[in-house]
Amino acid sequence: MENPYGIASLWAQSDFVIKSVAAVLFFMSICTWSVLITKWLHNRKFKNISSNVGQFWLAANLNDGLSTLNQASGYNPFSNLVQSGMLAKTQHQANANALTHTLPLAEWIASSLQMSLEETNEAMQKGLTTLASIGATAPFIGLFGTVWGIYHALINIGTSGSVSIDKLAGPVGEALVMTAFGLFVAIPAVLIYNALVRSNRQLLNRLNHFSQQLNGYLVLGTSPIKTSSTKSQEEASHGV
Repeated sequence: MENPYGIASLWAQSDFVIKSVAAVLFFMSICTWSVLITKWLHNRKFKNISSNVGQFWLAANLNDGLSTLNQASGYNPFSNLVQSGMLAKTQHQANANALTHTLPLAEWIASSLQMSLEETNEAMQKGLTTLASIGATAPFIGLFGTVWGIYHALINIGTSGSVSIDKLAGPVGEALVMTAFGLFVAIPAVLIYNALVRSNRQLLNRLNHFSQQLNGYLVLGTSPIKTSSTKSQEEASHGV
């Protein structure tokens, strides 16, 4: 025998408002997990790309180093930084009479790299606003379903003219289910948002560090790895 107070029975006896609230919360839940899967795949790819940064600095020139970063298909923030820096340096050196040449080379390259970092940051922020909105609004949407369910219960009592458990159980059950559903949608959204913000911050720190090294190389023409190895050799020779 079917449970008269089960989820299926509550859904069957609920009105259009409760079903609409449930549909909205279900759609929010789908959006939350879709953003999680998409951003997790992107961040995992970016972390794999960042592991090739050491190989980039061991390359003979920028083009060879760029090929090590371009092994992964799709959007590549590290490769975009290198291309932006190379383009900025070429523009500065080729246009002697242009306004760009009036600025110092280091400042012009740093500005171009910063623009590339900001574009990457904007791309990484996509979806986070959706998660924040879901985490903030889902409990209130569930609370609206709760209020409507209680109102529905009071209407049933007023119509029947008597207070009985069968008149209260269904609508009150709808109210409690909507509250639980709202929390079930909001809590994962908040946790996923915080996890993605932390992951994005770590990746941006790596990009900023790489950008500073790249800026120094484009201006001075010396890679940080080669510079450190040269210093180590000099220190070793002096020690001998």
